[in-house]
Amino acid sequence: MSLPDQVIINLCPTGMVPRRAKVPDVPITPDEIAKDVRRCYEAGAGMVHLHAREDDEEPTWSAQRFTDIVDAVVTLTPDIVLVVTTSGRNWSELDKRAASLTVDNLARPEMASLTLGSMNFVSGPSVNSPETIEGLARAMQERDIVPELEIFDIGMVNYANYLISRGILKPPYYLNILFGSIGTAEVSAANAAAVLSSLPQPSTWAFAGIGRFQLAANTLALSLGGHVRVGLEDNPYLDWKTKEPTTNPRLVERIVRIAREMGREPATPQQVREIIGLPQMVRT
Repeated sequence: MSLPDQVIINLCPTGMVPRRAKVPDVPITPDEIAKDVRRCYEAGAGMVHLHAREDDEEPTWSAQRFTDIVDAVVTLTPDIVLVVTTSGRNWSELDKRAASLTVDNLARPEMASLTLGSMNFVSGPSVNSPETIEGLARAMQERDIVPELEIFDIGMVNYANYLISRGILKPPYYLNILFGSIGTAEVSAANAAAVLSSLPQPSTWAFAGIGRFQLAANTLALSLGGHVRVGLEDNPYLDWKTKEPTTNPRLVERIVRIAREMGREPATPQQVREIIGLPQMVRT
């Protein structure tokens, strides 16, 4: 199997969980997030998966806060591929989950996360009912936003295929496959093979790893011809033995170095859109 020349590096800079007491360099404010995204873009990130946090570090679903963050990001990095979260980790109401999809100021999201099932994290459950999943998928279709399908186990791939058969999910298909969470699939060759063999076709896929499994999942994806998600949302350390806090740029720089050693270059935002099948755009 020949590997593609480009690899999509999807940056997840903040998430909902990291706090500065344990992750001192996690960006929180719109200005901090925008500057961090710019540094990671210069290092090789072509797309960014955005969560919103208030200045006190608490997660928020506020459309205004998402708007402030998106505007700040595209002001510094106008061509990056924008992905917003619709996570149900902290709230379940559909209107709150879909608030990030309404951003339409300097820029609008091209993609949005869609988790295809419920699961347990160490800190508690993330509930994604069939009604909520379908409601979010339809809200994305109405706004021409492509789902970033979040897969934590093979059952979620099966559900993706079911939704495709019903016309609720339509191409292009981009699947972000997350390994290593305590309540879902671990990083293993068997799990990777099971998930990849069940993906809808054609599709673009990336591996992410939770915590200590980020590097293993990323390098596995690189070796199999896939793409990667990397950042402080998933992993606060560069080295889990020493527990030294890291930064988003350092995490991106490391995976870019490894990718280049394998003959793969980080995809530019324009190449990301071409690989996934998104419309090309120029923001001014």
